[in-house]
Amino acid sequence: MKTSLLFAIAALPVQTVVYALARPNTNDGPRVLGLETQRRAPRNPTHRDKLRKRGTLEVGLDNEETLYFINGTVGTPPREVRLHIDTGSSDLWVNTPSSSFCSSRGSPCAYSGTYEANSSSTYEYIASNFNISYVDGSGATGDYVSDTVSFGSQTIDRLQFGIGYSSTNGQGILGIGYPLNEVQVGRAGLPPYNNLPAQLVADGVIQSNAYSLWLNDLDANTGNILFGGVDAEKYVPPLQSLPIESTSGVHGEFMITLTNLQLNDQTLTGGSSTDPLAIAVLLDTGSSLTYLPDHLVSELYTAVGAIYNASTNAAYVPCALARSDPSARLRFTFTSPTIAVALDELVLDLVTASGARPVLDDGQTACLFGVAPAGEGTYVLGDTFLRSAYVVYDLENHEIAMASTRFNTTATRVLEIGTGSEAVPGVTRVSDPVRATEGLRGLNASDSAGVRGVEGAWRAVLAGVVGVAVVMGVL
Repeated sequence: MKTSLLFAIAALPVQTVVYALARPNTNDGPRVLGLETQRRAPRNPTHRDKLRKRGTLEVGLDNEETLYFINGTVGTPPREVRLHIDTGSSDLWVNTPSSSFCSSRGSPCAYSGTYEANSSSTYEYIASNFNISYVDGSGATGDYVSDTVSFGSQTIDRLQFGIGYSSTNGQGILGIGYPLNEVQVGRAGLPPYNNLPAQLVADGVIQSNAYSLWLNDLDANTGNILFGGVDAEKYVPPLQSLPIESTSGVHGEFMITLTNLQLNDQTLTGGSSTDPLAIAVLLDTGSSLTYLPDHLVSELYTAVGAIYNASTNAAYVPCALARSDPSARLRFTFTSPTIAVALDELVLDLVTASGARPVLDDGQTACLFGVAPAGEGTYVLGDTFLRSAYVVYDLENHEIAMASTRFNTTATRVLEIGTGSEAVPGVTRVSDPVRATEGLRGLNASDSAGVRGVEGAWRAVLAGVVGVAVVMGVL
């Protein structure tokens, strides 16, 4: 799923640092590959809306405001691409420079790079049934192909991905969800193919289709993803695992059960004092915000003094809220593990296309609040939650392991994820996990890859910031 926002973005030069990490039991496989990608601040930030025993492969993540990117190359000779990493979808796809969108005024695809199939000596055509779409009508259509794809010094030959010959989004995507959620499965009724994590297993690079994500805090430029491994220094023990919810016995998305929500010591019930909370929530790096049931969000807004605007489906708070109470926490509980999100992780800067900062009607600088009502849509734990959690996605055992993250640590202790039911090192399974009674959804051919759209949605957010005078003005 892609539901992300980016208010200040430019084509940024990046520096890639490659380093080796020691790992146990290296006798029969490659060394761990570590990559860190660092961001330089744009000189002229402008608004651009974004959509909504073998080894371990570590790849750095680049934090651009509230999007997370991975750098790589595609084809022979290699062409550099920057991909938005998305646990809510399952297809890798890139733009071609000849599409009407990418060749339009302003070079909208220059930021993420493009791929020309006929210029690559290792390109192989597969089919013309690539068609990924999002709820706001954006998406891409074109071909499925295979070619050489590299991340750092790790090369994957003949990896299948999509080419957007017709596209309405300039950002390439790296979907790393269940292969069952690939668009060729849902739209064309074809069997799943090996996406990146599955192909790393098939090639013997990692032992199990599992990976861990450390996004770091809102102010950090980098995080990392470990394919086939966990970093024991990046979280505060215990690391506890929960079952991924299924629909009719099928696992297609990373949905787990949220059982309690608290602001400090106040349990949020939304007016219901009897019904216990047991809602399925989707863990999705492709969503900048967190989307929860409307009645819970309404109570939360009242508690923090957020001003909700229905036309943008977003809430605004004084930016000073981030500094008002350093001890304030929004706590998410999943039967046993609890992830506490600091209030400053939920207060996001807003910058209009002209570079102006919006203000509330009392003169305070306005920020976007990082939780929004889901309405009739899927409940989603996006980046405003995920930055505070260290999460292991175990697709083999259909489990999610999580712990509170360690922000900004430079320590590292990488452990491999093995095989079998005890594959993830250091994990304790939650006893008698509560199963969801609300919020589950099935996969079907009509599903869009994203639960909610982005470009139209976040244009609406900015329009609301500028246009709703009774709520705020613009400096």
